Amino acid sequence: MIESTSVKPSASHNHAFLGKGHEKSERKTWAVIWLCGAMMVAEIVGGLLFGSIALIADGLHMSTHAGALLLAALAYSYARRHADDPSFTFGTGKLGDLAGFTSAIILAMIALLIGYESVNRIFAPVPIHFAEAIPIACLGLAVNIASAWLLSSGGHHHGHSHGHASDEHDHDETHHITTDNGGVVLEVFEEGVPPRFRLRAETDAALPARAVSIETLRPDGTRQLFALQDQGAYLESCDEIPEPHAFTAYVRIGPQDYPVIFEEHEHVHGSAGRDNNMRAAVIHVLADAAVSVLVIAGLVLARSFGWLWMDPLAGILGATVIASWSYGLIRDTGAILLDRNPDRHMANRLRQAVESEGDQVADLHLWRLGPGHLGAIVSIITKQSREADYYRARLAGFRSLSHLTVEVLHKA
Repeated sequence: MIESTSVKPSASHNHAFLGKGHEKSERKTWAVIWLCGAMMVAEIVGGLLFGSIALIADGLHMSTHAGALLLAALAYSYARRHADDPSFTFGTGKLGDLAGFTSAIILAMIALLIGYESVNRIFAPVPIHFAEAIPIACLGLAVNIASAWLLSSGGHHHGHSHGHASDEHDHDETHHITTDNGGVVLEVFEEGVPPRFRLRAETDAALPARAVSIETLRPDGTRQLFALQDQGAYLESCDEIPEPHAFTAYVRIGPQDYPVIFEEHEHVHGSAGRDNNMRAAVIHVLADAAVSVLVIAGLVLARSFGWLWMDPLAGILGATVIASWSYGLIRDTGAILLDRNPDRHMANRLRQAVESEGDQVADLHLWRLGPGHLGAIVSIITKQSREADYYRARLAGFRSLSHLTVEVLHKA
């Protein structure tokens, strides 16, 4: 029987859920827009002065490139200016994802257009002015390389998706312990397995499992003793380590204890911490650069061997690459806009952190508010006299939980 309900949202109502380095990303995007704009004007004016339709065409193409980047820049600016607007219930952090989704749709349309035009040219070849086309393609590639460098400087914004959940290793920081018999290394290891202690000697000296144990002391006074088993290169705890990983670990080697302090180190997986607005901008640049490389190769082969079909073939390959990147961006941003769980690993860790003391998570909602910011609603059933503040303290180690609402149901 449920006797009472206690609900408490985040103590702070600051809903500015913008990504780290938001303003820096905004400045970089505007810088690339100015670079593309200057190149666009130079090509169009040069084409008009020298009568080159190819230069004019590339200048107009550069204008679409600048327009796509303008969408990203305006999204950054609007999100920053309205970050504290109370009319946005959960802030403007998702505006970048909306812009990224829109850019992905535009990229998909560009891929279809390039593919359609390329197929037409296979069946109906058109004359190619190699003397003008190759230098213009090289110039476009140089601009794209400069743009990619400007956008990616100071951060990691991958334009394509490998489908992996995370590139980070899932373990807390490594602790080096100096003992009477030499140095040892202690860590909490959880890469694809339940979290366990691993202890190894820094030298070739063996650690006898019978003479080693680890006891944890948590802030609430709870103690737990871990026996270790020999795994060859290291000793590993027999039991799993319950969440959260915030405690003092007393490593007992023979008669001596060595205290080691662990703090909860959270790893954001999947797309939870990715800036999809910047990712979309980088994809636009990389897509254009990839097409430029393929076009240059196709033109050189067509001029050298008379293979005119190489130019449209390069266009088809470029369209395929762009479509692939577009699909990945649509998939990831669409999931965020629909509030799909952005990090199942973190959801499991949240559940474990609550249920490790015998309570039950009745309902858990986890969604992304912005790059590196997550929101959660947790409904907990307990037989203990615990209120929402108790569980908020237990979940405080999950620093990306920028907005947390806890509901406590007391069961008789």
